Amino acid sequence: MVLGREVARRVLLIGGLSAVGATVLGCSATSESVSSPSGRSSSPVPSSVDTAAVEAELAALEAEFGGRLGVYAVDTGSGNSIGHRAQERFLLCSTAKVLAVAAVLRLRVTEPELMERVVQYDQSQVLEYAPVTAQHVADGMTVSALCDAAITVSDNTAMNLLMELVGGPDGVTDFCRSLGDEHTRVDRMEPELNVGAPGDERDTSTPEQMAVDLRELALGAGLDETGRELLVGWLRANTTGDEQIRAGLPADWQVGDKTGSGSLGEINDIAVVWPPEADPWVIAVYTAPDDPESTTGRATVAAATAIVAGALGATD
Repeated sequence: MVLGREVARRVLLIGGLSAVGATVLGCSATSESVSSPSGRSSSPVPSSVDTAAVEAELAALEAEFGGRLGVYAVDTGSGNSIGHRAQERFLLCSTAKVLAVAAVLRLRVTEPELMERVVQYDQSQVLEYAPVTAQHVADGMTVSALCDAAITVSDNTAMNLLMELVGGPDGVTDFCRSLGDEHTRVDRMEPELNVGAPGDERDTSTPEQMAVDLRELALGAGLDETGRELLVGWLRANTTGDEQIRAGLPADWQVGDKTGSGSLGEINDIAVVWPPEADPWVIAVYTAPDDPESTTGRATVAAATAIVAGALGATD
């Protein structure tokens, strides 16, 4: 069976949303679009794909969700890609942790002992969500362990300690610029970076830009070989994404992802995925619900993943 509409429908029903309807409803954008990182005005898809149907499915899913849905997916083998609001800004939330960890991995090239350095901190620095760092106030943690905690369990204190190593939010933004990314910006520390508002561009990027960055970091030349291996290992070991991108893909695909959630109900996920015996894909899904109390974000991310995976050729 071809993945897509049927899997998306199952995901939506499990998550509490109704099935994607046939009627495409409009949804006003509240975020300004930016230019495509690839320089393309639109994303190519395989000739066998009904582009209008894919766009209609994503638009209908967005309407069911209630808010904005941003999606970008690329098959790195064929170069085929699909986007929906791919060049609009969304709040990064904890997907920014990938950027901070990558900045640290870049720094270790010039500071060979960095990853084994023990970072000391006190109780006043421990945030509410700190499942790993809260246990090590007395003895501190190595930089490597902080990176692991930031990616695999999204520990917020770990994120702040890592950002301090690379010059704070400005240092992470500068790292993005070194990748050729002119759009992503990191402005605040945890937990403030998870708080957004219409028109506020702080701590935002676009789905396409984050997919481009993740591809460069995990699969390209953004990091050296050891840095790539470390980052991919932590992404694969992530424990927070089972209901999101992973849930929208066939069970035998390997996934490395980083999730994020915001104060107004935002649910995000970015991932590198490895289909069996095929080149990897990169997927980024961001949401901005109209209702800050929305509980359907994770199911929406999974359903969007199933739609684009089916369109790009995944089979169930």
